[in-house]
Amino acid sequence: MEGSAQSTLTFLGGVGTVTGSKTLIETPDGRVLVDCGLFQGKKQLRLQNWADFPVDPSSIDAVLLTHAHIDHCGYLPRLVQHGFLGPVYCTPGTAKLAGIVLPDSGHLHEEEAAYANRKGYSKHHPALPLYTEADARASLERIEPVDFDRAQRVIGDLSATWRRAGHILGAASIDVHLTETEQHVVFSGDLGRRSHPLLVAPAAPGRADVLIAESTYGDRVHDDIDPADLIAATVNKAARRGGVVVIPAFAVDRTEIVLWHLDRLVSTGRIPSLPTFVDSPMALRALDVYRDEALRGSPDVRPEFHGAALFSSLDLRESRTVDQSKEISARRGPMIVISASGMATGGRVLHHLAQRIGDDRNAVLLVGFQAPGTRGDALRSGVREIKLLGRHRAVRANVVTVELSAHADQAELIAWVRSAAPPPAVVYANHGEPHATAAFVERLHLDADLVAVA
Repeated sequence: MEGSAQSTLTFLGGVGTVTGSKTLIETPDGRVLVDCGLFQGKKQLRLQNWADFPVDPSSIDAVLLTHAHIDHCGYLPRLVQHGFLGPVYCTPGTAKLAGIVLPDSGHLHEEEAAYANRKGYSKHHPALPLYTEADARASLERIEPVDFDRAQRVIGDLSATWRRAGHILGAASIDVHLTETEQHVVFSGDLGRRSHPLLVAPAAPGRADVLIAESTYGDRVHDDIDPADLIAATVNKAARRGGVVVIPAFAVDRTEIVLWHLDRLVSTGRIPSLPTFVDSPMALRALDVYRDEALRGSPDVRPEFHGAALFSSLDLRESRTVDQSKEISARRGPMIVISASGMATGGRVLHHLAQRIGDDRNAVLLVGFQAPGTRGDALRSGVREIKLLGRHRAVRANVVTVELSAHADQAELIAWVRSAAPPPAVVYANHGEPHATAAFVERLHLDADLVAVA
């Protein structure tokens, strides 16, 4: 590690990509892993999930999680499966959401393997899940919640403090304090936006001798435009034609942001009140958590929503079972279907896309970052044919991309880094595509006069 011959940082994921975030800290007293994310997207990335872990999992003393998205916590069951026995520290909000996300991930791995075996389109015989729902539930036993802004001793010479990152409920940046050298190494995690409609803004990093910053949107500044116009136009066009709007959305937080926009549009009369299905058991369980946190006045939630019943203007329909999901497929529009996953890499949304994408009365609304190599990225780029559930299908539906990012953009990232006091000795930029990370590093050099490394 910069400035210390006794401690080292090794980036085991999130390098040149926005998935698989894992950073190993090694000190004289032990090993600590910050985030434990699953690789997603391109095949060569996904294959890394099956490779042997770079160090013996049983040699890792603890895991620190920034938040509950799969690309930051989804490898945890695999790590436990291969011998990790230590505590997993995270905020209470992250613990609640991980308790939803990880079992669902294991279940999806099992379902996809079983479906591939039934249809015979996997070249592996038999196709196996990366881990099971039971593996995921076993990993949850390692979790120990820690409140925001409270230092937690992790190993002898290392403590950690979680500060709000405003990305999803419970999301944090983590200040790792190396007590022997008095260094503070701060991990941004995924940094949210000050304009998140439901969550409070990110906290400043404080002292950060070394700062590890995500760079998902390190090469761009979000449009300063209310996305409501594009959402309303897409919904209204499909509704007039009796069509269906399919919205692939991350089950945690992005679904809530989409619902917030739809709720606002319905309440102001800009779109009709259509049946709005949330077809994802994981998304619905996460939605329950957000609703409960708003009602109880969680400090994670913006004060104006304390005690409020979220999304009360919508004709919201919950689809929790497979049979209920099939019933949606049998329905005619107009209606809205929100389903995971957000990049169309798996889950029930694949069935909805397969059912609706060939009809020009329908629309597909992409509402988040689409990693290269994913179906969502292919749709965003305008492909006329796409492979879904083992078959190539024509794309005739109206595909629309709208900016609903819960990630800080380049300007917001730089402002957050510059708010560190004193300025960091070095900034390591990770968790970004190569062009995004390189652009972010360049702006840190030029705008902030900081030493930054991609």
